[in-house]
Amino acid sequence: MKRKQAVVGAAAIGVAVSAGFLPSGQAGAAVTTPAIRTVFASDDAYVSNTRTNINFGSAEKLVVGAADGETRTSFVKFSTGGFPTGATLSHARLILPYDGTPAEARISVYPVASGWSENTITAATQPAISAAAIGSAVPRATDPSVTIDLSSVVTTAGTYAFAVRSASTTGVTRFQSAESGDRTGPRLVVDYTPVSAAPTAEPAPESCVTDNLLVPSCGVLWGAAAGGFTDTPRDTALKNWETLTGRTSTIFHAYHKGDEKFPTKSEIAMTRDAAHPRALLLNWKVAYGTTWAKVAAGQKDARIDAWADYVKANYGTQKFFLALHHEPENDVQTGASSGMTAKDFAAMYRHVIERLRADGVTNVVNVLAYMGNEKWMAQSWWKDLYPGDDVVDWIGLDSYVSVEKGYYHFGDFGDLLDRQPTGGGLGFYDWSVKNHPKKPIMVAEWGMYHRVGQPTSKAAAFATVVPQLLKHSKIKAIVYFDTAQDDEGDRNIAVDSTADSLAAFRKVAAEPLFNVELKN
Repeated sequence: MKRKQAVVGAAAIGVAVSAGFLPSGQAGAAVTTPAIRTVFASDDAYVSNTRTNINFGSAEKLVVGAADGETRTSFVKFSTGGFPTGATLSHARLILPYDGTPAEARISVYPVASGWSENTITAATQPAISAAAIGSAVPRATDPSVTIDLSSVVTTAGTYAFAVRSASTTGVTRFQSAESGDRTGPRLVVDYTPVSAAPTAEPAPESCVTDNLLVPSCGVLWGAAAGGFTDTPRDTALKNWETLTGRTSTIFHAYHKGDEKFPTKSEIAMTRDAAHPRALLLNWKVAYGTTWAKVAAGQKDARIDAWADYVKANYGTQKFFLALHHEPENDVQTGASSGMTAKDFAAMYRHVIERLRADGVTNVVNVLAYMGNEKWMAQSWWKDLYPGDDVVDWIGLDSYVSVEKGYYHFGDFGDLLDRQPTGGGLGFYDWSVKNHPKKPIMVAEWGMYHRVGQPTSKAAAFATVVPQLLKHSKIKAIVYFDTAQDDEGDRNIAVDSTADSLAAFRKVAAEPLFNVELKN
C-alpha cells in the first residue's frame, strides 16, 4: 500500500536533545535556533533469503535477523525535502520502533541505491549492499525503539536508502513498518540550523537543576579528581585544574579508607564556596584492614557508627555522593572462605548503607562504582556484586581508553562506555540500562591516556565526549581522573599532556550540556 510521505518540523532544540541548550559557539551569531525535521519512510520492506521471489512490501512489520535457517534484511527509503538556503545539517538519526521484543544483537545500517520500490523488491532483485556499515546500535527491550546515528551520511537534502541487518543468528527483531498506521514506522530525524538575515536573541535555556538524589533534570554533572598520585592537596589540585580547563567542577572526587573522618575541613570548604558550589563524591573503603564478610557481619559497626556521628556533626544535611569500595572487581577472591567474594561485597554494601540509615545519616547518595574492564564483566560472579536497587541510587563506571592506536584499550568515549565482556555480550551501559533501567549512570572515573614518554594527541578522543553523551542519555554525571602518571607510573591521563589535547578538552568543558545547578 502506497502512502503519502509525512514530514514534521520543530523549531525548539529541546525537542531534539534532553537539555534545551544551544550548541557552543552560536550565541550572538547570525544563526537562528536549530530546527528539527522528521521524515517518515516513503518505501520500506523486508526480504528473505529462503523466499527469494516474494515481496513483503505491504507487511505491517519489518524483520531483521536469522532464525530457523532463514535470514531477513529490511530496506528503508527517505526523501528529506529541501532545506532553507544556507542551512547546515548537524545531526541525523534513523529511528526504528519495535514491534514486539527485540533480539539483543547489534543492528547495523548500510547504504544502498535508491532505485527500488517497496512494491517490487525481493531478495532476488534487491540493490547491492555495501560491505561497511555506516551506523549501528544494540537494541534494548526497555526502549520503544532503536536509534542509529547516520550523521556521517545524511549531510544534504536528498533521497537516502538503507539496508538494515541484525547480527542475531538465533532470533529476529521486528520493527513497525510504515503500514502500521499514521506516523508510525521508520523515521529519519535531522537537526539543521537555518541562517537568518541578522543576529537574533538567544532564547533563554532551560534551567538544569539537581533533585533529592542529585540527579539533574537535564544536562550532565561535570566533575573531577585532580592531582592523582601526587602530594598536592586535593582541593588545591582541583582549583588549579578548574583554572586550566575553564570550568568549575560540580563534583569534587576524593578518596578515604578505614577509620578516617571525612569530609575533611578542606573538602567541606570546597562544597560551601558560595561562588563555586560543588558536590562531594567520596570513596570509602570501609573494610580497610579486614574483609567484606566481617563488615557485613557487624564487626566494623563501631567504625560505621563513628563516621555517621562525624558526618551528622560536621556536614549536616548537605547531600553528597558516597561510593563504597569502588572497583571491587580488583579485590574479589572467589574462595568461599576468603570473606572477599562478590556476594560478600554485596552483603557489605547493604549492611553499611542500612547501618548508616539506622544511624540517622540522611544526606548520602549511594553510588556503586564498577570497573569497565572486559575480563571482569565476563566473570560469572560479576552480577553478584550488585547489592539491590533499594541501597543503590546511582550505578557508577570507572573506565579509561588509550589514544595510542594499537595500544591497550585504544578507543574513544563510546568505547569507554560500550566495551564488551571477553567472549561477547552486553557492554556496561547496555547491561546497566537493561538490568537497572531506573538508575542514573555516573562515569565516576574516566580518562584518555597515552604512555608516559609517548605524548599523543587526545583531541580526537575528547571530541567524541558530547556526541556520545547525547547517544547515552542515562549518563547523568562524568568525573575525570587527572594525573600525569598513574599508580604504575606508566600512563599519562592529564588533559594537558599536549597543547591540542588541552584545547580540545577546554572545548568540551565549555559545552552548555554541563550547565547544571546544584539544588540539594
